[in-house]
Amino acid sequence: MKPDPSHVLERVMQSLLAEIAPAVQPAYRQASVAMHAMLLGSVREEFDRAAARRAEENAALRALFADAAAAADAALRERLASAARTADASLRVPDLEVANLALRALLIELHAHVETLAGPEARRIEAAIWRELAASTERRKLALSPF
Repeated sequence: MKPDPSHVLERVMQSLLAEIAPAVQPAYRQASVAMHAMLLGSVREEFDRAAARRAEENAALRALFADAAAAADAALRERLASAARTADASLRVPDLEVANLALRALLIELHAHVETLAGPEARRIEAAIWRELAASTERRKLALSPF
């Protein structure tokens, strides 16, 4: 037997909501069981998309850095160009997350830098950064609000 983690999480969530929570008293404990079930649903959703979301975001950040490198000062330009040439070490979520954290730290630095610059090229890069931040927020959104 090879259990599918997404299926297992879905079934446990359904069992908690449909069978266990209604049988639990008092109402506070019943609500707690239901909340745990909803958290399992969020974990299932994140499990399904964890690698794809990070790989997509890492690629988007690298493309943004390649585009923005020319507008940065020499030291930042080299770091942006270098980051743009990197690739994810593997599709394992921990490896993707390490890369994502490093890329996002560089994005913050780039953002701070372009905010100090004048001119249409700086505003274009700043707008691209804001678009990526909005896209990143959408990628991370869970179907079950407010989680």
